[in-house]
Amino acid sequence: MTDYAAVTQQVVDDVIAPGAAQVDSSGEFPRAGIDALAQAGVLGMMSATDVGGGGQGLAEAAAVIEKIAGACGSTAMVVLMHFAATGLLEAHGDTETRKAIATGQHLTTLAFSEAGSRSHFWAPTSTAKSDGNGKVTLDAKKSWVTSSHEADSYVWSSTPLSAEGPMTLWHVPSNSGGLTVRGKFDGLGLRGNDSNPVAGDSVEVAASAQLGDDGAGLDIALGTCLPVFLVLNASFSLGLMQAMVGEAGEHLKNTRLTHLDQSLAEQLPQRTKYAELLTKVDGVRAFLQDTLAALGSGRPDATLRVLQVKAVAAEAASEVADGVMRLCGGSAFRKELGVERRFRDSLAARVMAPTTDALRDFVGRATLGLPLF
Repeated sequence: MTDYAAVTQQVVDDVIAPGAAQVDSSGEFPRAGIDALAQAGVLGMMSATDVGGGGQGLAEAAAVIEKIAGACGSTAMVVLMHFAATGLLEAHGDTETRKAIATGQHLTTLAFSEAGSRSHFWAPTSTAKSDGNGKVTLDAKKSWVTSSHEADSYVWSSTPLSAEGPMTLWHVPSNSGGLTVRGKFDGLGLRGNDSNPVAGDSVEVAASAQLGDDGAGLDIALGTCLPVFLVLNASFSLGLMQAMVGEAGEHLKNTRLTHLDQSLAEQLPQRTKYAELLTKVDGVRAFLQDTLAALGSGRPDATLRVLQVKAVAAEAASEVADGVMRLCGGSAFRKELGVERRFRDSLAARVMAPTTDALRDFVGRATLGLPLF
C-alpha cells in the first residue's frame, strides 16, 4: 500500500519547496508541483480503488495537505480544492471522469461562490435551463474559482431546473463553449492558486452532467463536499502554522546577541512567546485530530466539530503568523526566511467561504436548536 504522506514529502522536498518562492513571486500556477503530485498518485489518492485510485480517507488527505501547505500555500490550495471536488464526483460523477482523476490525468475544482451572492455559497444566482432533449444551458458569474485556467473541470452550482430546493450541481468541463475566465489572479497571498472569476454564457452541457437530483445540491454538498473542504482547510492552516513556528524556532536558536554571548532562545521573553505560539499550533492539531476521530467513529458531535474546525484553525493561523512576525522581528520581513510569504498565505482561510463569521453563526444555530439556513 502506498504511503501517501511519505510520497508527498518526497515531492515537497524535490519539487514544491524549491519552487515555492518563485510561485509566490511570479504568481504563476504551480504546474511543476501539481504534475509531480499527479505522477506520484497523490491527486488520485481519494478516488476509489475500483477506478484505479488510492481509496484513502479524509485523515490521509489531511496529512498530505498539511505537508504541502508547510512548503507552498498555493499548491496546497489547488490540491485541497481538487480533493473537495473529487469527493463529490466520487459520489455522483461519471466513471470516465473518476478514472481520469484516479490516474492523475484530470484536475478538478469547485465553482460555488458567485458575484451575486458572494461568500453565501448556499444561495446560487446562476441558472440552468433544459431544452427537453438531453441538453442543459448554464448561465453564471462565478467568482474566486481556484485553478480557474488550469482545471479540467468545475463542480458547478446553479438554481434548480424545476425542483424545489436551493441548488443543483453540475460537472462542467472547462473547455465547454461559453466559458470565460477573467483576468490573472494578483492577490496578497496564495498568489499561484489561479483563483479568478469564471463566467458562463449559455454553456451547454449534457443532462447527464447533473450531479445528484435536481434541487438536492445543497444537501449533497453538505454531506460530501463541505466536510472535506472544511477539514482540509484546517489542515492547510495547520501546515502553515507549523512551518512558521519551525522557522521561528530556528531563528531563535541561530541568532545571537553578541554583546551578551547568548542566543535569542536564551532570552526569556522570546522563549516564552515561542512556547505560546507552539502551544497554539498543538491545540489546533488536537482539535483537528478530534474532528477526524469524531467523523471516523460517527460520534454525535461530528457535524459540530466539522463546522468548528476551519474557524478554529484559520483564526489561530492568523494569530500565530502575527506572533511569528513579531518574534522574528526584521528578519521576518525578508523573503528568504519564508515567514512573510506564509504570513500572507495564512490570512486567506478566515475570509474563504464559508468565512469564520459564517461558521460561527452555523455553530451557534446548530447548538441553539435553530436551522442552519
